[in-house]
Amino acid sequence: MFGDIMGMMGKLKETQQKIEETKKRLDTVLVDEQSNDGLLKVTLNANRKIKTIEIDESLLQDKEQLEDYLILTLNKAIEKATNVNEAELGAVAKDGMPNIPGMDMFK
Repeated sequence: MFGDIMGMMGKLKETQQKIEETKKRLDTVLVDEQSNDGLLKVTLNANRKIKTIEIDESLLQDKEQLEDYLILTLNKAIEKATNVNEAELGAVAKDGMPNIPGMDMFK
């Protein structure tokens, strides 16, 4: 019984370590998004940190339009990055979960 608990604790620690490593790796995974007409481009990493924003000159003439473009494009990029993030971290967490009866909510 005690050995099982120690084994589980070791497995959880190992999983935690893998999650940290995955988070670091996600810093280097880039997600690109752009407005439908390509006038605004953003790049985020999979941890949802903005890396670059490129704004076409024509958008600088209209503050409201630029704001709308930023909101729409950044939200799309954040959604994409979140999907990548959750898929990667979810796979690591699920892989590392010990088989505990009744704890199958991660499957």
